[in-house]
Amino acid sequence: MLKIKEAIVVEGRYDKNTLSQVVDTLILETGGFHIFKDPEQMALLRKAGERRGLIVLTDSDGAGFVIRNRIRGSIPAQYVKHAYIPDVYGKERRKRQRGKEGKLGVEGMPPQVLEEVLRRAGATFLEEDGQSGQNSVLLTKADLMAAGLTGRPDSGERRLALLRKLNLPEHMSANALLQVLNGCYGREEAIKLLEEQEKRL
Repeated sequence: MLKIKEAIVVEGRYDKNTLSQVVDTLILETGGFHIFKDPEQMALLRKAGERRGLIVLTDSDGAGFVIRNRIRGSIPAQYVKHAYIPDVYGKERRKRQRGKEGKLGVEGMPPQVLEEVLRRAGATFLEEDGQSGQNSVLLTKADLMAAGLTGRPDSGERRLALLRKLNLPEHMSANALLQVLNGCYGREEAIKLLEEQEKRL
């Protein structure tokens, strides 16, 4: 398993499943074109880009480029790297027929191709660079509850204050906040943020 510093954004869960067998990093989904109407998801991508860098790995068809261009137009270029899979014609095993353009998507790529396109995009491979990965112990909903961000009458206000501090959308759910804390901060840093927030309230 290859450890990568940057978060990677793909289109859907099958892409994520395939990629998670190759790399150990935060893998986020756009939900296809859902990204166009989901400010929370775009905010998460932006935060991941600012904190650890973001690699865009969409399919090589027209739809993949539309999604890629949406991300390119929404997140500053210095935080984003682009990985491109080759045009390979065929059909994924789980599908009954080929896609509109007849090309395999990220989910249809063999592991060595995915590694190669990530290297070409300039991904930071942690062991090779003498760096260590982030602490793998993740925050849980219990941590949010202990910090008063869920399960209390004033939890909504407390979450809102933290979202404002982190420059995230005010309508972001507790689950989405947990994803940001786990994906963009190490455990110790995230817990420190929660403790600081607790002192302010």
